[in-house]
Amino acid sequence: VQVVESGGGLVQPGGSLRLSCAASGSTLDYHAISWFRQAPGKGREGVSCANARDENTYYADSVKGRFTISRDKATHTVSLQMNNLKPEDTAVYYCAADLRCTVVHDTFVTGFRSWGQGTQVTVSS
Repeated sequence: VQVVESGGGLVQPGGSLRLSCAASGSTLDYHAISWFRQAPGKGREGVSCANARDENTYYADSVKGRFTISRDKATHTVSLQMNNLKPEDTAVYYCAADLRCTVVHDTFVTGFRSWGQGTQVTVSS
């Protein structure tokens, strides 16, 4: 499945953004969808994941209580609502599709290879 991310932008600390992940030519309804991010000079890290079958959701400790992942069944998209943003949330955000969410010791694991362009999130005053 090909994915397309959108919704990034520049926001002040404490602000909010809502990212969206959509499929190109397909649907995300049957995939577990994860959000990853990559800050300059750092590796890609997972921040959240939503299963398709059991609807369980998972969050990295760094975003718990601030980020919410959800599915919109009408538009077949997966959103990441990000509140109380911090400068350390600055990164390019990507979504990934898998059969199921896999999180091992707060590390999100994905076999996804068809990464999109991502969407830039910048938190700065």
